[in-house]
Amino acid sequence: MRGLGVSLALPWLESFSVWGDEPAKGKSSSAPVRLAVLFAGNGFHGKEWWARGEGRGLELGKVLQPLEPFKDKLLFIRGLYNAEAGKGGIHSAQTGNLLTGSPLEGGGGIRSGVSLDQLLARKVGQETKVPSLVLGCEPSISALHKGYSMIYSSHISWSSPTTPTPLELYPALAFDRLFRDDVGKGDASVLDLVLEEAHGLRKQISHTDRGKLDEYLSSVREVEQRIQQAGQQGRLQGWRPTLDKPNLPRPADGMPQDIDQHMRLMCDILVLAFQTDTTRLCTLKLNNDHSSQRFPHLGVDYMIHHLLSHTDNADWLKVNQFFTQQVAYIAAKLDKIQEGERTALDNTMLLYTSSMLHGGSHNCSQLPVVLVGRGGGQIQTGRTLDYLGKANRRMCSLYLAMMDRMGVRLNEFGDSRERLAEV
Repeated sequence: MRGLGVSLALPWLESFSVWGDEPAKGKSSSAPVRLAVLFAGNGFHGKEWWARGEGRGLELGKVLQPLEPFKDKLLFIRGLYNAEAGKGGIHSAQTGNLLTGSPLEGGGGIRSGVSLDQLLARKVGQETKVPSLVLGCEPSISALHKGYSMIYSSHISWSSPTTPTPLELYPALAFDRLFRDDVGKGDASVLDLVLEEAHGLRKQISHTDRGKLDEYLSSVREVEQRIQQAGQQGRLQGWRPTLDKPNLPRPADGMPQDIDQHMRLMCDILVLAFQTDTTRLCTLKLNNDHSSQRFPHLGVDYMIHHLLSHTDNADWLKVNQFFTQQVAYIAAKLDKIQEGERTALDNTMLLYTSSMLHGGSHNCSQLPVVLVGRGGGQIQTGRTLDYLGKANRRMCSLYLAMMDRMGVRLNEFGDSRERLAEV
């Protein structure tokens, strides 16, 4: 649907043939496979990141308990690693090649490789309005740590070996990128601008699709309103100001100050992007490795994220669960979106990972890896896979298998020439 300066992509509707194929008689056309990568820095609780069993008997450790409703659509993978990540320092050297598997340049230089999401964007991104979304909830860091640039700590998406893909930190700008063709049109509601065409569309679609359309438009309106309200509660992160009232004029709205609102808005934007097929690729960096985030909404504001990761205490577990809740929130919203015989979650690969297993030990000899969603019905979920001690346990082997599910088959990627056959 189009209005003055905006275009609003539609969700899957049974009334129309979509994604370029003609539906078979009596059947709807198939939705595409999407990939989202959610990153949480500094690893997870040393004793509570685990899963065991399979099917209905699958058990999840406390870090992953927010994903309990989706354990039948979850794949827990143990023992994968990036060989190059263990050759340098900690944090930066463990993060910069997470999605590339490439050697990193030290000494303040910047060189990694093309990341999983951006390689796919080159292959399938031309089929959508936005080739890929690269979202973040914490600004980049410009410094050195253990001989490596902290640009590596701040970015997992790389457009070229020397170019980290810019993070979009502002929910309003990410929203505009999805729906506005001319961002200079001002703050008029996207829905208000396409309302006339939406009314016309309702006359052409089935009763079921009208319900889907109304639900979708309500979701867009809700995100618009929450973007406008973000940060008004004033639960500022980190350092507390010495003034209780500003002594300068109020600046224009920017990045939300409340981390829970910020993350939730970015999660909603990711879901909208997939629901409308505006993009099929998204990375959401919930924080940096070596992060300075604080969590006053959890009652945990006495210590930054990075230092909390060294404690392995109850507050660290609480923060871990808060991050996992963002994954569960996305999974729940996608699972409510019906796309023919499957849900949007069934058509998605939602990868949740970090640059190390445990923050206290900085252990990157194995990485935390959970895959939620069924990749268009191509992934058998409700399982755990253990690659410890096996010859092929490279993260890039997982990436090769995931790219296969999106119709991109390569002979090699990063440091791997062999896909994980069990995925």
